[in-house]
Amino acid sequence: MRFALHGARVVLRDWRDSDLTPFAVLNADSEVRRYFPSVLTQTESNANADHFREHADREGFTFWAVEVPGVADFIGFTGLLRTPYAAHFTPCVEIGWRLAREYWGRGYATEAAKLALEYGFQQLQLDKIVAITTPDNLPSQSVMTRIGMARDLSGDFDHPNVPAYHPLRRHVLYHIHRARR
Repeated sequence: MRFALHGARVVLRDWRDSDLTPFAVLNADSEVRRYFPSVLTQTESNANADHFREHADREGFTFWAVEVPGVADFIGFTGLLRTPYAAHFTPCVEIGWRLAREYWGRGYATEAAKLALEYGFQQLQLDKIVAITTPDNLPSQSVMTRIGMARDLSGDFDHPNVPAYHPLRRHVLYHIHRARR
């Protein structure tokens, strides 16, 4: 399967084996992983990429690799994933992104996320897409707002995959609904 979504500056595409090393570097960066419980080893990072590939094969969508033609073959990921845990808002499809630090602040996450939302609503015909993050992750919340998502003020929850009493366990919930015509 060859998949690609083309934006003005970014391409969301299938994962390649050549993405694994830069993805591991991204996941080993403590600043990139600031709002996660830990950085990832190469093995853990590869397992993430394998999960994304398997999700694409099974569902037809995933957290796709992000490329910036003429700039970088791989800067991170953006896309859609079925939420794999139980919470008050699941089952659902979540939008997410993670970019290497040197590509922050350039609008790539926003552009890529808009492509993913458009695909989710137009191609997949999803009615609702959610996003989650920690309360302190204001950069991600800013992207969520820029792509038209709204915070669900009653939706805060303790992430079931984060250990109890961990300072990053609490998460906020954002959502967006498909426009009705």
